[in-house]
Amino acid sequence: MKQKKIWKKESRCGEGKLERQFRMSCASCELLVCYRSEEDLELASFIYIVDGALSSVAAETNPQDAPVPPCISQLEGGLVQVAIEVEDRAQRSAITRVNADDVRVSVAAPAAHGEANNELLEFMGKVLGLRLSQMTLQRGWNNKSKLLVVEDLTARQAYEKLLEAVQP
Repeated sequence: MKQKKIWKKESRCGEGKLERQFRMSCASCELLVCYRSEEDLELASFIYIVDGALSSVAAETNPQDAPVPPCISQLEGGLVQVAIEVEDRAQRSAITRVNADDVRVSVAAPAAHGEANNELLEFMGKVLGLRLSQMTLQRGWNNKSKLLVVEDLTARQAYEKLLEAVQP
């Protein structure tokens, strides 16, 4: 692995013990990928991979090879569920990130009176190439974390369309 930098971090683990980590990040995107407990790579008996880091790097370099993240899941009956985190009152509607936990979407509308939800559904319809009747906001009408269920797409198709639309 080409590494940009290694830095040392000391933190307390679950039992209150001090843990020393020598962290490594990706050379091209600076994403934290793994860490080890020994400074010298030859002496390190384990290298700990950060959960989701490898799929995030793969998604940036070659999305077709990256696994579909857990935030986009195939349901029974040909439905796909997408976990979304919404930021309202943005300058414009955009998908700002797709990672293992959620799809980050910013919308220009305020959250009041369901305006942000309506704009989210219209925007996601454009991104995914779906009609409003093919999408259901299953959970999250009153908060920023939402579950969107869509018809007529596979999880892989939804993932690739969402990745194409990312605008950081």
